[in-house]
Amino acid sequence: MASRVLSPTRGAAGVQQSPSPRIGSQLRQATVHRRQLGQTPAALILIAPVIVLFAIAVIYPLEETIRLSLWDIQGLKKPTFVGFGNYIKLFADPAFRNTLVTTLIFTLGTTAVSVGIGWVLAMLCAFAPRETAIFRAMIFAAFGISEAVSGYIWIGIYRPDTGGLLNSIIQWFGMPGFAHAWLGDANTALWALMVAAAWSGVGLPLMLIFAAIQAIPKSVLEAAYMDGAKPLSTMRHIMAPLSMPGVRVAVFINLLTALRAFDIIYILTGGGPVRSTETVGYFMYRESMTQFKLGYGAAATVILLIAVLIVSIPAILQRTAGAR
Repeated sequence: MASRVLSPTRGAAGVQQSPSPRIGSQLRQATVHRRQLGQTPAALILIAPVIVLFAIAVIYPLEETIRLSLWDIQGLKKPTFVGFGNYIKLFADPAFRNTLVTTLIFTLGTTAVSVGIGWVLAMLCAFAPRETAIFRAMIFAAFGISEAVSGYIWIGIYRPDTGGLLNSIIQWFGMPGFAHAWLGDANTALWALMVAAAWSGVGLPLMLIFAAIQAIPKSVLEAAYMDGAKPLSTMRHIMAPLSMPGVRVAVFINLLTALRAFDIIYILTGGGPVRSTETVGYFMYRESMTQFKLGYGAAATVILLIAVLIVSIPAILQRTAGAR
């Protein structure tokens, strides 16, 4: 009997066999790829308005700022191309170098105070989440107040006369010698400004870190309680380490907020006295809008942008790596 020639997809009885798992997987991948290609035009149409708005609101101003920083533009004088001359002049300017130091102190100090207080409050509130809900809402409400409004609130607190809340409290405790013009003294103005900025920045770290603590498995906290761990030990050895994801996000956001701070400085001190509270953001405003040195101010803006990128890129890379 002549042997029957079998096709690759049929068995000995002539029954058609299903394709191998590898071939099926390749077919599914090809189908998904074709479907994604078919959806690409629709996706581009949907994100096109966002891309256009981003280009108008971010890319174009950024390109213009970098271009202006390469020119010497002073009032109505004819602009002169100076290349990197504005940047060289910036770092040779003692006022700008002092501004960099002030910016560093203000940014790190404000972030450390606001995140540190928010971290402690979040761990304390985690012991009684329901009972502290109103308290957390009150603290977070300060975060929603604009910097300008916050500045006017703190003007009332720091007033140098007896109408100022802080000096009134000092006199009420019988220590009139400690009353002070907090914003009028170069030795205390920056620290008073940092307290005011940190006050409005506590709410966000409190909520972010509290959410991270709430994500800790209840079994871990219950095991610590059964082992006789005291509240301080629980905060130190369990809550603090496991809440670090929220702490990192809070630090990142508060650093960026402190770097770009302007309104509260403008309202409270105007960069004074004797430029002791002038940050890079306010220096940029002073040189561009009051001294009419647009190219010089644009160069300071680019320096501020570089500082923001230095802070942002590590956080973005970490979040991207975590997503992968």
